[in-house]
Amino acid sequence: MLAADPSTNPPLRTLAGARGIGIGAAVAPGPLANDPAYRATLAREMNMIVAENCMKLHQIQPRQGQYDFAGADALAAFAASNNMRLRGHTLVWHQSAPGWLKDRQWSRAELLNVLSQHIATVVGRYKGRVCCWDVVNEALDDKTPGLRTSLWHDVIGPDYLDHAFRFAHAADPRAKLFYNDYGTEGLNRKSDEQYAMLKAMLARGVPVHGVGFQCHFVFDSYPAPETLVSNMNRFADLGLETQITELDLRISTPVTPEKLERQARAYGEIFRAALEARNCTAVLTWGLTDKYSWVPAFFKGFDAGLLFDKDYAPKPAHDAVHQALSIDADLAVPPGSRGAGPKL
Repeated sequence: MLAADPSTNPPLRTLAGARGIGIGAAVAPGPLANDPAYRATLAREMNMIVAENCMKLHQIQPRQGQYDFAGADALAAFAASNNMRLRGHTLVWHQSAPGWLKDRQWSRAELLNVLSQHIATVVGRYKGRVCCWDVVNEALDDKTPGLRTSLWHDVIGPDYLDHAFRFAHAADPRAKLFYNDYGTEGLNRKSDEQYAMLKAMLARGVPVHGVGFQCHFVFDSYPAPETLVSNMNRFADLGLETQITELDLRISTPVTPEKLERQARAYGEIFRAALEARNCTAVLTWGLTDKYSWVPAFFKGFDAGLLFDKDYAPKPAHDAVHQALSIDADLAVPPGSRGAGPKL
């Protein structure tokens, strides 16, 4: 498969819009401000962006009560000026606690107040500009049943999730609120546990609207497409939207043409699964270009996980996604008709 010239083909965002689905990428303020090719490619190809790190608690509130909105404001402005939807990521995550939060003892009441104030301030600032929030990220433990140990869990208790979603809903009643995690994309113990947890939260009247599946995979090791569809559909049966929120398919180095072709096949299968699932409203990759990808720093011996290479050339994976999204115009799905729709 030869990489296509993007100037001679409809951009991915046009095709995704015709299928009634969002397509996006995680974005960092640095390249957004300093790299014209980054901005141009992002605006041309994507109709949705998500904050990669700049909305996490340790960056947006580095000192108690002192907020740094510069990066998040830049993303919100770019999204608005380029007719994109903006996802907020993330309000509560065990790994994003800043020093001021970790370095003292809190009572339950005190920490609930911290949680309430943080969510009210951040969600309130972007009310009407963020279409959906990853309210809680990665709360489930990997190795044992139940919620993972964290400051939020240990001090507030397991109901911290309920509180977080209720606080977010109060701050912006129109935003869609997601629970986001990894390792739950297929049918397994963790995804069963996630299903039971969200079903119970809904039964308690907690305002949960969607579930995000991260999908950080190795290019030749990922759940079968039919498994992805079955898993997403059972969450749709609960009335939840589903989104693939952090997709990348890292390749073991050295990266070869044969590996790039296998990666492309995987991307195509995952996008087709998202289109087949009844209530999947968006697919976002965790980054736009291999130039700024998190993969080499976090996975030694891996690289090249995204749709565009380090020179912004579309890879075979881009062409596979393009093909997966391409359909005849008379078969196109009007925006807003997939579940609650990508036009949030």
